[in-house]
Amino acid sequence: PRSCNFASITMGKASKDKRDIFYRKAKEEGWRARSAYKLLQIDEAFEIFTGVKHAVDLCAAPGSWSQVLSRQLYLPALRSGDPQPPTIVAVDLQPMAPIEGVIQLQGDITSEATARQVISHFHGHPADLVVCDGAPDVTGLHDLDEYVQAQLLLAAASIVCAVLRPGGTFVAKIFRGKDVALLYSQLKLLFPEVYVAKPKSSRNSSIEAFVVCRRFAPPAG
Repeated sequence: PRSCNFASITMGKASKDKRDIFYRKAKEEGWRARSAYKLLQIDEAFEIFTGVKHAVDLCAAPGSWSQVLSRQLYLPALRSGDPQPPTIVAVDLQPMAPIEGVIQLQGDITSEATARQVISHFHGHPADLVVCDGAPDVTGLHDLDEYVQAQLLLAAASIVCAVLRPGGTFVAKIFRGKDVALLYSQLKLLFPEVYVAKPKSSRNSSIEAFVVCRRFAPPAG
């Protein structure tokens, strides 16, 4: 895949949460987690929010990416008097505090019933954008963490196939490792454009990155 490396910040010992510039900014600006900046920076680079009327946030709790979708899509449309502001659906097994303009579903992202629920909130329309910042509990064993994260991403891809419109965009967290090329190849079966992004708000020491998959074009059937 094509790679997009964002400018990075060298934090050294200051990378622990409470001394992290993005942790402090998140507290000041009312984000539930510093990860909100990762999605904002991905949008700065790829303009993933342009023209989006139906969006899905998978593995959404505690809700920072849903907050971004609300502030970038729903609230501006509401302020402009749009009679049909974008619809945002957040899915997680865990409940989370309400967010304005975000419909919350408690459900399993691998379930067909969950996919049907998502579409029902879009009145039968598919989504323009699906995002997923989900991750397993990290063990520190990189091979294991990478494998479990890949399985989570493939589970997200299964619901993407059920809810995303042709031409739509999918953004998800990955863990980079020796087998990540296989994951890229699998995504390329569904998306002609697969980019890899490392936002500057993602710590240099972290193995995480994000795939930005565009122009959804599933094989026939």
